[in-house]
Amino acid sequence: MIGPVELSAKIRRLAAERNALILAHNYELGEVQEIADFCGDSLELSVKAAAAEADVLVFCGVRFMAETAKILSPGKTVLLPVPEAPCEMADMAAAADLAEFKKKHPGALVVCYVNTTAAVKAECDLCVTSGNALELVAALPRDREIIFVPDRNLGAYCAKKTGRKLILWDGCCPVHQRLTPAMVERRRREFPGAPVLLHPEASPETLALADAALSTGGMLREVKKMDADTIIVGTELGILHRMELENPGKRFIPLSSQAICPHMKLIRLEDVAESLEKMRYRIEVPEELRRRAELPIRRMLEKNLNF
Repeated sequence: MIGPVELSAKIRRLAAERNALILAHNYELGEVQEIADFCGDSLELSVKAAAAEADVLVFCGVRFMAETAKILSPGKTVLLPVPEAPCEMADMAAAADLAEFKKKHPGALVVCYVNTTAAVKAECDLCVTSGNALELVAALPRDREIIFVPDRNLGAYCAKKTGRKLILWDGCCPVHQRLTPAMVERRRREFPGAPVLLHPEASPETLALADAALSTGGMLREVKKMDADTIIVGTELGILHRMELENPGKRFIPLSSQAICPHMKLIRLEDVAESLEKMRYRIEVPEELRRRAELPIRRMLEKNLNF
């Protein structure tokens, strides 16, 4: 059986031969993050991939992330090493259901979280991330209804912070939904004075007890600046690997030791190697659908809110 050192060397050799870029989400296994050319959140990775002069993109994440990379890089081959890696939140919104829902709110603007399928993005007017949602929602026209899909928690957070009335889709991230106020209170007792950082996918009740609500990218930037030597982190456990590597001497305490997304842990080094070796599994987005799905993403990137 090939060892991890030899396997990593094989991956780097194959990546060079294929002119491939390996992308890993912040929640992936540590071994996968370490072999990647870039680690980051889903949109950050897709934008970097689009700008790179690579022919092949190996996306270590869940399916909607690889779709987003294909939407922004239609001329590149996008590979998802484990094709059955879904996002439960993204799967809580179906394009056909959203199309029907829109009929009940004629004239409403539809804002989708980036954690959506290509088909759902194609039904939307604007895409947002957890990092820019507040800014973009606040800037939307005041004379239009706004539907927010699929994360009710991020939508509720935006509504509270911006004062905008949002029609919320009933979806959520199960991992973040399971983070409770009791967990925050327990960790504060265990680690007095330690700041609590939470992802805005957590419930409003839990977010209310946090010191800051931040995207994964926001958390990674914030912990570097913080004076605290112990920080409580309320998001998927995969992010702790990068935090610890980038911040020696600081201690990161998970809000819950069970905050694990099983779908983010499916991809292993063996899968990355096989993906490159056999050029599988290719992500395809039909061109007409891709163009429609690209529009809300481009509006976000360009901050073009002229609807």
